[in-house]
This record gives sequence, structure tokens and C-alpha cells, in this order.
Amino acid sequence: MSRVCWGVFRESTHSPGRESDDTEILRLTGKHLEAKGFHVELKTAKEVVEVDEGWPRFVFLMCERLEVLDRLRTLEVSGVPHVNSPRAVHNTYRDRMIAVLDEANVPFIPSRVVATGESPEPGALPVWVKRGDVHNTQEGDVVFASTAGEVETALRRLAGRGITRAVLQPHVTGDLIKFYGVGAGGGPHREPPWFRWFYHKDQKLAGHPMDQRALARLVRRAASALGLEVYGGDAIATATGDLVLLDVNAWPSFALYRDEASAAIASYLALRFAGGRR
Repeated sequence: MSRVCWGVFRESTHSPGRESDDTEILRLTGKHLEAKGFHVELKTAKEVVEVDEGWPRFVFLMCERLEVLDRLRTLEVSGVPHVNSPRAVHNTYRDRMIAVLDEANVPFIPSRVVATGESPEPGALPVWVKRGDVHNTQEGDVVFASTAGEVETALRRLAGRGITRAVLQPHVTGDLIKFYGVGAGGGPHREPPWFRWFYHKDQKLAGHPMDQRALARLVRRAASALGLEVYGGDAIATATGDLVLLDVNAWPSFALYRDEASAAIASYLALRFAGGRR
């Protein structure tokens, strides 16, 4: 069938505590796409690596492992459109994201990539010690460190797990924001991008000034630089009214907006796969 789509689930190891949410957003998106006339087949990352025939015409994906992305990249080169593209997903690996955003001159939290096998000067404390590749997969991947000794311990534990690089980022005080988006620079037919934000729960809000339009512009610049079309992430609104971008992720769970987001993503994909430009 010419309108066969694969939807590829995120690996469970890359979805700690969010397995059901991640599964559900992909399933709902697939249902909306089927209502638009596409034939959707949902695949695990393992199935993608193992398959050797019956390739789809289109792919939408949440997977993140390099082995799977490399397999999909081969398919993409043959002319199969992907959302997000394998390269864009790879760009969200922390060490790559820092470099890409710096090259694109997109404001981002000051970040230093260090070797986990060394004992770098932590600089101003406290800092966050984060594994240098994928996002949080288990305890120890993201650690708050208030002393040089805690930094060294966090790095040593990452090294012991075979993780060779880490990222040091300063702790920024302010109101923590979560955002979701579809279409970084306008949809395939130039409709306004879908964008939502909210304050993280489990925090005492200071009520700092926050320019919603400035947040949307900053996030879209970052997503566009990374090549992302379906994305989410975190930012801080500071006491001075500045916005500090902390993280950008490829295709999050959209948990608080699942129904609305799945419909928006499916509409975007239908236009994208119909040949509309990004």
C-alpha cells in the first residue's frame, strides 16, 4: 500500500517512568492517521532492526538508540520521509545538542562537556552533572552536586557504567517550565505551529515574569536548529524575566495534552507525508 506508515515506539530503557505515556501518544497518533486514510503499523525498536522486507512509505518515530536510528537513516536516504528525522533525534544527544545550538547562536544554558574519567574543575557550585549522550534513563544519569566531591563522585559513577562523557551545567534558580511543540517553523502548509507550556508540578512558584511569546520563539529556534518537528523540553523563568533553555527532547509523551497533541501531530504528519514542505 502506498500510504503505509510505521510508528516506532521509544525503547523502554529510554522512557523511565513514562513507558505507558510514551506508548499511548504514539498509539493515538497512529489512530488519528488511520482516520486520515493511512495504514499504520506500530513497531518496536527491536523489530525495526530485525526487519529486512516490507518497508513502509513513511515513518514517525520515538526511538532513540543509535543502532535503530542508523537503520532508519538508511531507509530515509532511500526516500522514505521520517518525523522526526533520525539525524534530528541524534542531535538531541546532549553533547551534540550543545554544539548544534552554539553553532546556530541559540541561547542555551552554559554547558561544559567533560570526560568522566577525569577530575575537572567544577567551576561555580552547585551544578548538575548529566550523562553526555542520551537523556535521563536511570538514577545517576542526572545528579545535583553542591560540592566538588559530589561532582567527582557523579562522574566516577558514570564512568563505571561505561559512559565516557558528561555535561556540567549550573543550577539556575527560577520557575521551571515544561513545553511541547509540533512544527518548529510553521507546518507543511504554513499553518501556525502547535505549542503549549505549563509550570512543572512539585515546585514553589515564585511568579517570575514570563513572556510566553518569547518562550515560543526561543523554543522554535532551538527545535529548528536541531531539525526537530515534534519536540518538548524544559526552561527556567528567572527573577529578571530572562528565559534559560535547559533541554530539548525529540517527541515527548505530551502527557497533559495527549488527546490534543496526538490530533495535532497526526494532522501535521498527514500534510508532511502528502508532500508538503516543512
